[in-house]
Amino acid sequence: MTTRSIAARLGLMFGLAATVVLAILAVSLFLFQSYELQRHKREELSARLVIIERLSHQASDLKHWAYFRDKLADFTPEDGSLYFAVESADPRFRVGERFLDQATFDEHGEGFGNAILPNGQRYLTVAHVLPPEGDRPAVRLMVAAGQRDIESAEWLLAVGIVVLSLVAIAAVSATGWWIARRGLAPVDRLSEYARRLDARDLTLRLPADDLPTELDGLVVSLNEALARLQRAYEQLNAFNADVAHELRTPLGNMIGETQVTLSRARSTEALVSTLQSNLEELERLRNIINSMLFLARADRGETARDLVEVSLHEATTKSAEFMEMLMEDAGLELRIVGDARACVEQSLYARAITNLLDNALRHGAAGSTVHVDIADGPDAVSVTVRNQATLIPPDKLAHLFDRFYRADPSRTGSDQNHGLGLAIVKAVAQLHGGSVFAESRQGEVAIGLRLPRVPRTDPPSRPDRPAARAARDSALPSAQPSH
Repeated sequence: MTTRSIAARLGLMFGLAATVVLAILAVSLFLFQSYELQRHKREELSARLVIIERLSHQASDLKHWAYFRDKLADFTPEDGSLYFAVESADPRFRVGERFLDQATFDEHGEGFGNAILPNGQRYLTVAHVLPPEGDRPAVRLMVAAGQRDIESAEWLLAVGIVVLSLVAIAAVSATGWWIARRGLAPVDRLSEYARRLDARDLTLRLPADDLPTELDGLVVSLNEALARLQRAYEQLNAFNADVAHELRTPLGNMIGETQVTLSRARSTEALVSTLQSNLEELERLRNIINSMLFLARADRGETARDLVEVSLHEATTKSAEFMEMLMEDAGLELRIVGDARACVEQSLYARAITNLLDNALRHGAAGSTVHVDIADGPDAVSVTVRNQATLIPPDKLAHLFDRFYRADPSRTGSDQNHGLGLAIVKAVAQLHGGSVFAESRQGEVAIGLRLPRVPRTDPPSRPDRPAARAARDSALPSAQPSH
């Protein structure tokens, strides 16, 4: 089963690393020690061979050879760990016949070799051929040393290495776990602080002092996320209050008027009037709900569909036709200046322009001119609606595109304006990958949006002129927040 503890995982990783390193060291040490044992054994055999070779030079006849045979018998221990043998074609000069007859050799010339007896005991051998001398024919001197001592030493060495390696691995793993626990102590403290976070106190943050450098970025990011969540939660609370207010007003109007109507018998004309009034309130509710559904679409990160490359001057002029009669009644003149090309979803662009013009209509000074400036910039195109109006403070200017926001806290005109118009403009810009902006200076307010530009191959030259009337295939609902 996979462990979920970081400390346990780190301890296991330390143990695995120690296992690999110690295994390499253990094998290397074992091979080195085995090589050294074999080397010492070879040196010992070579030294013994030199001794019996010197003695053999003095045994060139049978008399001296008998003396040489007795010497070799004296040199040979009874435990069978060492043998001296002489191979010869003449049986009289053979020595160690029992060993020579029973052992199996892998080398019959000069130098080092190996031999094994029927009982399985292994021997390291070294041999040298002596040429004929006197009565003695050519003989092959041999010294054979048993490997049992080396095998025992190698076995003890292997057991010792394995035991010590296991102890070392266990020690490294335990030490690694302890080090990991100590190193992760700041994470435990952060976890304890995190458990104290509660929706009842959104100002709580994770401590950023006395933390390891590796955790600084994480804590800062989490605190920033908590700050964003706090702002979102506060905005959601304010939004819920605004939604409740906006829905309560038309519902209260319908309930009150219906109760009054039902309090006594009414004529048909009075009932029709009540139904018409309720219908207006229901239309207002429907507009609010449709606007909220549209904003939810933008919040989900969707993008505009059915994009068509259009002339923004023509598209703006077409959308302005919907507002032209209302502007004339308000004594306002509309002028559209400039042109640019962009890929837009035409119905969404028309809705944004209508909302911007409606906002200017509601708050523009009587008898003034509403300017729509279309500019083609290096990175984006901008559509700006300017009108003469009361100066908007910077703290309120930053919230113009918030939902249900009104610069007038008394909610003047809330029966006609539900405060979502500029929020919809912002959503339209976001759906097209653009942005919005607002400025207020020298008695003039400028609100607009930026859209990704489309390079023009043949830019048209278009003079400034009042917005011309154009046929409009559909009327979109518009409702704007005040400046």
